[in-house]
Amino acid sequence: MKSTPVPARPTIQVLERMFALMEVLAARDDAVSLKEISEKTGLHPSTAHRILNDLLIGRFVDRPEPGSYRLGMRLLELGNLVKSRLDVREVALGPMRELHKLTQQPVNLSVRQGDEIVYVERAYSERSGMQVVRAIGGRAPLHLTSVGKLFLAADDPQRVRAYATRTGLAGHTRNSITRLPDFERELARTRQLGIARDNEELELGVRCMAAGIRDDQGRLVAGLSISAPADRLDEGWLPKLQATAEKISEALGYRPNAG
Repeated sequence: MKSTPVPARPTIQVLERMFALMEVLAARDDAVSLKEISEKTGLHPSTAHRILNDLLIGRFVDRPEPGSYRLGMRLLELGNLVKSRLDVREVALGPMRELHKLTQQPVNLSVRQGDEIVYVERAYSERSGMQVVRAIGGRAPLHLTSVGKLFLAADDPQRVRAYATRTGLAGHTRNSITRLPDFERELARTRQLGIARDNEELELGVRCMAAGIRDDQGRLVAGLSISAPADRLDEGWLPKLQATAEKISEALGYRPNAG
């Protein structure tokens, strides 16, 4: 006889209590009184009050009036961040596969997380003749990648200099750009052309070209890149890459000429 799986529970008691409180708030459209929250969770009012106050500080909970609570705007902000990433991946996969069919080279979708690029999706096949070194979920420094350069080119000069100070612009190959003046010139070219390149700066023998993906607010949310052996990167792919990035951006609601 099979045993019924037991749902996983948080190992830290205060987290379990916090989740219980938020579930009660999530079940109601309007604010919930502390008394009702206490009754539904089984927590003593003073315990519930203490946890709710901590959630209030982080804006995970709002207190529209004394003694009543509802879910806060911070959850909406975080939810929108997750939604944008999920939407980009879902919308991008079909066009990425089409671009891969045209180029027969790996097509990568990447997003920025802090000082790194994270690979969130890829379209490739064994026929590309190139081993994919960085799997989905892999990371790389912004300044060594084509997509990372797109994000840094969108930053103001002070933030770029701060990034250079934090990272030291450490190189991975002899082609890596490790001096700030040289890198600032590279970013100026990226802004001028609207595309970015990695000329064997992350890995010897691999070159990349990238175009940006924007959301309905015009924000750069991801980058689309083609990777290829250094001697096989075809400049004829660039218009196809840009058109694919534009198609994904439009599916996310981006309108370049709006307003």
